Amino acid sequence: MSANPTIPQPRVLVVGIDGVRYDLLQELPTPNLDGIAETGFLAPVEIDPGTPTMSGPCWATIVTGVTPAKHGVWGNNFAGNRLDVFPDFATRLARLDGRRTFVAAGWDPLVIQRDGGPLFRAPSRLSYVAPAAHTAEAWEECDEQITAEAVHVLSTSDPEVSFVYLGAVDETCHLLGCGDDYRKAVIRADERLGRLLAAIRRRESCVEEAWTVLVVTDHGHVDAGGHGGDSPEERTAWLAGTGPHFPPGVPAGPVRHVDVAAQIYAALGRTIDPHWTLDGRPFAG
Repeated sequence: MSANPTIPQPRVLVVGIDGVRYDLLQELPTPNLDGIAETGFLAPVEIDPGTPTMSGPCWATIVTGVTPAKHGVWGNNFAGNRLDVFPDFATRLARLDGRRTFVAAGWDPLVIQRDGGPLFRAPSRLSYVAPAAHTAEAWEECDEQITAEAVHVLSTSDPEVSFVYLGAVDETCHLLGCGDDYRKAVIRADERLGRLLAAIRRRESCVEEAWTVLVVTDHGHVDAGGHGGDSPEERTAWLAGTGPHFPPGVPAGPVRHVDVAAQIYAALGRTIDPHWTLDGRPFAG
């Protein structure tokens, strides 16, 4: 009798690229994101009515799997939140299951005790790089360092779930609008995504692993740069995904921000406890 084949070990990489407009994304050369879409999907996400089109509430919804009515983040100041009751997926998995979780980001409220943060309370491993100044160039350098650190971690250690945040696209739009500089920033973010994907492929254990990759944005922008309103350009986000549970093609039915955390748990084979009262659902597998 032959031995049982090795069961691939589930791994998840989530890449959050802040402030990428869905309509402009269609016009730009993004080969790495296109590759994810070809083997899985890329779909628009309509931000839920009542959720402000701001980074704080949108990222909180993405990583907790519940709406602002539960997690209590209504702006970019996180004061008054309920993240102790509705924690991010990296903290929940580390605390409840002892999972190896990794978070890398440069926007303060995500990872340090500032402005009511952090959003990510207690991942197993955390990398924080602050931009040297509030300029587009400084944010690009910040994203470079975040990407380099994430590539190192993905290549040399074994996080089961990782979240990598890239903020330069959003900050460039705030400072310079949705012009050529913004478009170039989106292209550079795609290049950084490619380096993260290459780090996964270089892993010696990659053939024994089943990787789910999710790439998500939080909100859009108006042409002049900025968000927080209700225009279609601001309220339309997007999500891309590939992995063993995703046949090529857009998932049936709309995909919401609250579904991301639920899908992460599903990809790991982790049963969602009904006491968590998540608002999202897995959209595959």
